[in-house]
Amino acid sequence: MARMAWVAAALAMALTPASGLAAPPAGSLKLPALLGDHAMLQRGMAAPVWGWAAPGARVTVRLAGQSASATTGADGIWRLRLKPLAAGGPHEMRVTSGDEALTVRDVMVGEVWVASGQSNMVWPVSQSRNGAAETQAAGDPQMRLFAVPRTAAPGPQPDCGGSWAACTPSTVGNFSAVAYFFGRELRRRLGVPVGLIQADVGGTPAESWVLPEWLKGDKDYRDLLAKTPPAGPDAPLGQAAYEKTMNDWYIGVMMKDPGNRGFAAGLAGATPPGEWQTMPLPGAWEANTPRMDIDGAVWYRRPVDIPAAWAGKELVLHLGPIADRDVTYFNGQEVGASGGPYPDASIVREYRVPASLVQAGSAVIAVRVFNMIAAGGFTGRPDDLWLAPAGDKASAVPLAGPWRFRIEHSRDAASVPPMPPPPTDAWTAWSTGGLYHGMVAPLTTHAIRGVIWYQGESNVGRPAQYRKLFPLLIRGWREAWGQGGFPFLFVQLANFQPLVKEPGESDWAELREAQTAALRLPATGMAVAIDVGEAADIHPKNKQDVGLRLALVASRKVYGDRKVAAAGPSYHSMAVRDGAVTLRFSDALGGLAAQGGGPIKGFAVAGADRKFHWAPAEASGDSVTLRCAQVPEPVAVRYGWAENPGCNLANAAGLPAPPFRTDRWSRPPPAKAGR
Repeated sequence: MARMAWVAAALAMALTPASGLAAPPAGSLKLPALLGDHAMLQRGMAAPVWGWAAPGARVTVRLAGQSASATTGADGIWRLRLKPLAAGGPHEMRVTSGDEALTVRDVMVGEVWVASGQSNMVWPVSQSRNGAAETQAAGDPQMRLFAVPRTAAPGPQPDCGGSWAACTPSTVGNFSAVAYFFGRELRRRLGVPVGLIQADVGGTPAESWVLPEWLKGDKDYRDLLAKTPPAGPDAPLGQAAYEKTMNDWYIGVMMKDPGNRGFAAGLAGATPPGEWQTMPLPGAWEANTPRMDIDGAVWYRRPVDIPAAWAGKELVLHLGPIADRDVTYFNGQEVGASGGPYPDASIVREYRVPASLVQAGSAVIAVRVFNMIAAGGFTGRPDDLWLAPAGDKASAVPLAGPWRFRIEHSRDAASVPPMPPPPTDAWTAWSTGGLYHGMVAPLTTHAIRGVIWYQGESNVGRPAQYRKLFPLLIRGWREAWGQGGFPFLFVQLANFQPLVKEPGESDWAELREAQTAALRLPATGMAVAIDVGEAADIHPKNKQDVGLRLALVASRKVYGDRKVAAAGPSYHSMAVRDGAVTLRFSDALGGLAAQGGGPIKGFAVAGADRKFHWAPAEASGDSVTLRCAQVPEPVAVRYGWAENPGCNLANAAGLPAPPFRTDRWSRPPPAKAGR
């Protein structure tokens, strides 16, 4: 199914109106949000300091023993640069202009990185693997966090809002997990302060993050430029109206149960047995056998025996995280529901069952789950599902195991109306350039070491275009910052969807290939994530390994630690002899093997007929040899060429090989329908 359009809607956060980002009135001394208390400045570079004051005013900045001055222009903007600063702090920065003065406290100097992309960069620490423990262990006053308010705008904005904060359990929980784990590893390796600027929006395509001007004159971008609304100070800001439209749509399809007696069927004490099947919980319905590849509503039911000692007592019904919306009933009475216009699949569902509903004997728990993107259903752990008297979890009855389920309705049926499309005449998160204007342009005056990027899922259907668009984005950001070719490190898309049974074509594989091609640009690096994904969830919880691998790339490529193993084995060359294919790899780093042991998987070979067949693989040193009985004269090899390929080639450092192909064959045209 074409799921990515739904990802864009359901994962987007509410965006801040851009109208609040204009420069302050002339005459007021003001600093941008990035230069507030607890700020992090980039070490070893001339430090830009800027802001606003009355036209023609003289502004002086004092910091760490330095003093520099500048005069504002007619627009009231002043800019200056301090000499490069050494890592350390905290410092106090004093800014004066005539009778006005500002003091910025607790300023640190260290390594500053921008973290951007879509929902897998958005995904917070608290909802990553072992999220609660990671959050509680996250106190580090020398790591600073800045979250850019999510904002689409009709033109480049001078400021972005937001504020810096020291990394503590109370500030890190909602911060980007990939960015945090990246920064944590840099802190460990470098021993200097680290600042992280998070600028991301879930579900957004790459074109939201580029200036429309960069695309003009290229016919391949006509469709993207068509998504650029009118600009200028009076340009319409459509996000608020779109949020309301989406909220109304969700309420309509979620709550109204269109026309097929779903509520009655779900709550009835006795139901026709043929309409209900059994599914083990927890588990997404996409992971069920047979796979339920649907978007819509599914009912779950489970009987439970209430002990006599529980009668008349309030109960706690704990269901763990549910993707994405639920309404939960106990003996036909609603006891809880998820809320909000955009559901949060990571929120743990815990509902109170009133004492008046609790009687000894058999009871029925019924849950109606509504999901329109990625994995649907109960997505937690077995110990997330239990029922117990309030305050007495030791007496809990476990609820993991077989539940009855029934599909109420799906998007494939006429009962679910189409999702409203984003407006094309007003600025939203999906307008070409909208997020660059609102969230990147305000950052480009601040000195940084580099960028980490995790995005691509929303461009999966256009891999050929992404091959050009992604490098253009990298070059454009570098030009906008004016720092030269700063490091730009990115994550290759993780594995997702069911394991493939036979080799075939894949948009996901082609998008990964487009990402790999961006490594031709200088000062780029890629973290491979083909082994950390989840078949039923586009948001894998293992963000630790992703952040670590980005940090390994930075340690080697940016900070010059040549002892660090930062990359998995990459395809180098191919030779065919006597029906066998020998592939050589760079970065073998002590030899090639299957990650975790066992046979090497994920290779397919084809002859001149272009039909691929799985091929057993044997590794020796930096080479892999393939033989396939069905292909006596091989001419092409593909590895990891699928949405979820189940590939496992790694080097001695345990780092996975990125997917690749040796051919450049175009996809065959779709078969013509018979008469």
